[in-house]
Amino acid sequence: MKELIKNITEIYSPSGREDKVREFIINEIKDYVDDIKIDKLGNLIAIKKGQSDKTILFDGHMDEIGLVVTHITETGFLKVDAVGGVNPTILLGTRLQFNGVTGVAGVEGETLKELRENNTSLSMDSIFIDIGASNREEAQKIAPIGTFGTYDANFVDLGNRLISKAMDDRIACSIMIQAIKGIKDNKNNIIFAFTVQEEVGLVGASVAGYDYDIDMAIAIDVTMAGDTPKGLKRISMELDRGPCIKVKDSASISDREVVDFIKETAIEEKIPYQMEVLLFGGTNAAGYQKTKAGIPVSTISIATRYIHTPHEVVSYEDVENTVKLILAMSKKDI
Repeated sequence: MKELIKNITEIYSPSGREDKVREFIINEIKDYVDDIKIDKLGNLIAIKKGQSDKTILFDGHMDEIGLVVTHITETGFLKVDAVGGVNPTILLGTRLQFNGVTGVAGVEGETLKELRENNTSLSMDSIFIDIGASNREEAQKIAPIGTFGTYDANFVDLGNRLISKAMDDRIACSIMIQAIKGIKDNKNNIIFAFTVQEEVGLVGASVAGYDYDIDMAIAIDVTMAGDTPKGLKRISMELDRGPCIKVKDSASISDREVVDFIKETAIEEKIPYQMEVLLFGGTNAAGYQKTKAGIPVSTISIATRYIHTPHEVVSYEDVENTVKLILAMSKKDI
């Protein structure tokens, strides 16, 4: 599975530009599902038919945070804006890619005073991207205004620790792909929704379930780990303690019965788990919760360090246990 995670995290597919990762996923799952559809927004819907008339949906978003070119200077430097939750502080000195061309983020400052001030309070106004161009015309050929960029970072295998850009949320896509390949004789119909544009407002999930009669929807996503030195005191999620079963975040409150369904499955299968209450942020669960007449939802999260950086860290043991949990839920009555 590590090779799958490496391959999918290294794909360039920021929000609104998910074509490449969608094509990769289709090639991985096409021989293991009963139906594949792509809706008008670009969501990939894969269905495994079950023995009952009940339907459970699992969601993982395909997009990653990124940047978009807004202006090019006369000397060929790019000015950019965020696509999703990009922290300018993380950008400084970071390698980025635009149309396959690597760039480096720098900060403006004509005087020492201005440079210190800009470094102290970094913003997109003071950030520029150096793609090696000598002038505006050269840069326009490489990355014209409207070009999307992402972090330029590779997958690293440290044994039980995996590091990569775009673990948010390609780790969920990997988990779902692995589950699709392993599911046999599922009790209920199962929809696997690989969705677009989560990072800019849960866009894909707001429509992905609309054409289906869904009894329960479970988003698979990352969540903040509080196990680093002086981590947030009110965050209890840690690496290696198993999948996190979400109770609440800023976007939604999980349905009690869905939470109990996930928790009881974990207990029955002796899969370690932890409960999650996140102080901020949200997942695609909120999108399904407000679909049509409403869908009961929850989220299964992977505790992750350094979220929205080029080097997000997850526990491989947690990943494997999440696959086991999905496989176990596929065999249960809702």
